[in-house]
Amino acid sequence: MLSSLSRGNLVGAWIGVLLTVAGAAALSGESITAGDSALWFAVCVVPTVLMLMVRPGAPPAMQEALYAVDRRG
Repeated sequence: MLSSLSRGNLVGAWIGVLLTVAGAAALSGESITAGDSALWFAVCVVPTVLMLMVRPGAPPAMQEALYAVDRRG
């Protein structure tokens, strides 16, 4: 099932879920501060950037760096 999803659809779904959760929190009366906004931004951006960096055809340096970390662990 997951093999039929494109990266673009997965990124869109990820950001959509996070925006839905943030909207629900705002509607429930939670205060949204600058720190919360920065955290949400990081949660949205970091996984997306990493996923796009290790896509097929990414520069070999990134793939080699991640492979080296995986082998050490």
